Amino acid sequence: MKPQYLERSGRDRLAYFYTPADERGGHLPCVMFLGGFRSDMSGSKAFYLERSCIERGQAYLRFDYSGHGVSGGRFEDGCIGQWRDDARDMLDQVAQGGVILVGSSMGGWISLLLLLERAERVKGLVGIAAAADFTLSIEKELSPEQRQEVDTQGFIEVPSAYGDPYIITKKLIEDGRKQCLLNRVHRVRAPITLIHGKLDKDVPWQTAEAIKAHFEGPQARILYVEDGEHRLSRPEDLELIAEEVRKMNDLIAV
Repeated sequence: MKPQYLERSGRDRLAYFYTPADERGGHLPCVMFLGGFRSDMSGSKAFYLERSCIERGQAYLRFDYSGHGVSGGRFEDGCIGQWRDDARDMLDQVAQGGVILVGSSMGGWISLLLLLERAERVKGLVGIAAAADFTLSIEKELSPEQRQEVDTQGFIEVPSAYGDPYIITKKLIEDGRKQCLLNRVHRVRAPITLIHGKLDKDVPWQTAEAIKAHFEGPQARILYVEDGEHRLSRPEDLELIAEEVRKMNDLIAV
């Protein structure tokens, strides 16, 4: 099945798959999945949630940020603010009605940004190893030589446990400072559920604690997966994520 594309004047087009609700799930918010850094919408979590939503007739949206997957643009040209804008365009122009945001890793950070910008549309949020403010951690870990390299050539390559090295650009680092969320308290109206592996080596579990401390609302809860790592893509992890989305439906309906 081929994706649809959101065409935008003067900006990269975005690939997506949108499944509308049917008569069984028309009363439920649309579930919108936001992937991680250099990930795409064809991952196991995106597919598993799609099947789960289809089974109950709930609308579901997955997409690729610019420079990711089959969307237009180059990854190296992107930054958190740009990918946030991509997600906001998908929310504004494709999703219908209220939404539950499900953000994985970087997608968790972007979901929190959208929660603040589109409070009237976002009815709930489920973060999966949510990587709020992760560019600050990258910047902090750079050696003086690496910092010089970023300044002079505009980017640096850092090793990745998931394949090719990550390209970390000066633009990504500088924009990341502007998008930080954990430097102040935010008051929100939507419930938040954070799922985080205690063995996560990429985004420490303490990040979930920091998010909970900085987002005040009707409910913020953390579910720790004691033997879980960053990806949380094992069968039992996928079922846990899907179950928490189902619970979010019930919580919103109350």
